[in-house]
This record gives sequence, C-alpha cells and structure tokens, in this order.
Amino acid sequence: MPSQRLALTALALACLLPATADAAKPYRSVQQILAASADGDWRTPDPANLLYMDLPAGRVIIELAPRFAPRHVANIQTLAAEHFWDSTSIYRVQDNFVVQFGDPEADDAQRAKPLGSAERALPAEFERSSKGLAITALPDHDGWAPRTGFVDGFAVGEDPKAGKAWLAHCYGTLGAGRNNAEDSSIGAELYVVTGQSPRQLDRNITVVGRVLQGMELLSALPRGPAPMGFHADPSQRTPITSIRRASEVPAAERTAIQVLRTDSRTFADTVEARRNRVDDFYKRPAGHIDLCNIPVPVR
Repeated sequence: MPSQRLALTALALACLLPATADAAKPYRSVQQILAASADGDWRTPDPANLLYMDLPAGRVIIELAPRFAPRHVANIQTLAAEHFWDSTSIYRVQDNFVVQFGDPEADDAQRAKPLGSAERALPAEFERSSKGLAITALPDHDGWAPRTGFVDGFAVGEDPKAGKAWLAHCYGTLGAGRNNAEDSSIGAELYVVTGQSPRQLDRNITVVGRVLQGMELLSALPRGPAPMGFHADPSQRTPITSIRRASEVPAAERTAIQVLRTDSRTFADTVEARRNRVDDFYKRPAGHIDLCNIPVPVR
C-alpha cells in the first residue's frame, strides 16, 4: 500500500473538515471537486467482491463487505457461482423501505430452491471488532452511534468504548434477511434499502454490502401491496436474469467502475461541500451532515 494512502487513512475525516465554512475560500461544488480529483483518489473494486445483478431493465452492481460479514459474503459468493438467483425474482417492494429478492418459496421445504453447496447455517454478523479498522470519521453527532464514518467506502457506526463497529443501514445498503432468531440468515434472501435510512436495523441484521450503481432500477419498481410490499402474484414480481460475481464474467463483459476513496482529501472536500453549502441558493449553511446523506461518488 502506498505510503501516501497510509498517511491519509490514519487521518480522521474530522481532522480534514473545517468546523465551519471558510468564507475566504471560493466555494466549489461537488462536481467541480470531483472534476479536479487525481486518479489516485479512486479505487477499482475487487471483481471477486462485486456482484452483477442483471435485470430486464439493466445491471445493478453490488460491492460486498467481507471485512464485516466474512461468512455471509463467502456464502453469497458460493450461491452466485452456482447460479442460485438466476431466474428468481424481486418479490417484495415496500414503499420507502426495501426491495427484497431471492426464492419466495424458501420457507416451504417441498418447493424451496436447492442451495447447492452453500452453508445452511451461519452465525449472526451484526458487528465486528473495530480493532484494525482505519475509520475515516465524521465530525458531527449521530443519534445511532457514538462515532460514524467510512471504511473502504462503506458507511459505518462505531462504539469506541466497546471496541465494536458495524455497517449502517443507508440508502443502497444490502442486508441478509432473517427470521426472529439472530442466526437465521445465510445470505440467500437479500434486501436493498430504497427508502429513508432505517438505522434502527443497525446491529440487528447482518449487512453484507451496498449498491454502487443501478439504484434507479430498484427504487423505481412498482410497489407491492400494504403492509409489507410482498407481491403474491408472481406476474407482478421483477424477474432476475442472473446474479454473478464480476470475477466470473469475461473481462470484455464487465462494467468498468471506480469508487472514490473515502480516506482521500477529495472525499473530505465533497463532504464539506455538502455539509456547508454556500452557493447562491443556500442562505444558512447547515454545518452538519448525517452519515446516510453522504453518497460515495462512483465513476
């Protein structure tokens, strides 16, 4: 790892961000900041940790988080390699909450789709030790965690006293659905947050990744009926053509994608540009930003 990256990673975002907007400096929009970024501010995700979810309307690209949920991610990679989700569907679309996909017959032993060589039981991976995590921290108060920030582009909460960290339920978060038992998820039934960030789910469900590209294909799907958004009629479900690991797709068929490094000066500047808007439209800069209101740029 380059020494420059190590030096930047060691800095909390709180140290990079000013407490208030500096009126002496000309305001730059997020677009202007990104346009001036260096190539070294961007990273190319590991194709082994990328999922391509191909729908009739296009491709959704998901980055998995093995540092936070290694057992679930390994199981998801196995399920993808064995084409478990091919020809399944998005069968739940709950307004202002989530879309859920997988095998709608999973609870019926006679009709459930075979899991192949995937594991049938996994421990809950709601949180992990924060030891060894270089968290790029935010300076602002959060109602759900003593400290918040980013690790490898993933929004995280942390309890420094307890030495625990976890992935936050922000827009685009990918989680593993479960029943009441904490250890009842294996990654076969997954959901993506498409509404207001349900942070009450933090540390209650295993979060396994986040959508990098294609959220518009999920958030615009026809809603299912109240109260939970499940489409009982199979014809109303959205078919999934396939879900594959990018590493198993021929290079010529992969989607080129890069993610802004959240330990970079450029990312800190984009956060401050959102945190203290001082363009002509904004009359009162907020001086505060919520963890889930910080999108991580992708190009």
